[in-house]
Amino acid sequence: MSWLGSSVLNAFWKPSVNLVRTRYHADKTRLVRRYGYEEKIWSGGLLPRSQGKALPVPEYRPANAWTERKALFGQNDYIDILGPGNLHPVKTLYNVPSWIRGVSGQEYHILLRKKKMWANTHTPTTRPTKWKEIEKRMSFLYRRLNRKTKTGQSPD
Repeated sequence: MSWLGSSVLNAFWKPSVNLVRTRYHADKTRLVRRYGYEEKIWSGGLLPRSQGKALPVPEYRPANAWTERKALFGQNDYIDILGPGNLHPVKTLYNVPSWIRGVSGQEYHILLRKKKMWANTHTPTTRPTKWKEIEKRMSFLYRRLNRKTKTGQSPD
């Protein structure tokens, strides 16, 4: 009896044809997105030229190699070797904040110095958010140092 059902089905069944399917990629039509939007940025290859007139080129001005910043660059690099010995190289860091000068440590140690130097100034009252951020960062680093830093091995 099963042959009867399949023969009847085959007599009336026709495969469906999907007309949307295209054979080649180039034949596909693109879906229009952002209809009415005008692009204000040029995206068509090289920049367009004005008709027959060259674009203005800025006048060449060579850089001054003897400006104060360039002329005095590195003047204190060998002061500890060539100098009289009474000036430490850390003292020549004029443009560095005082809490960073001469620090050889990690972020926690720098923040500790910064907090110690700022504690006696007006900073905690005039900039409370900045002060709170420093304390928050210090507490995080303190916990991290205590949890992650390895100490001496036990003599077992």
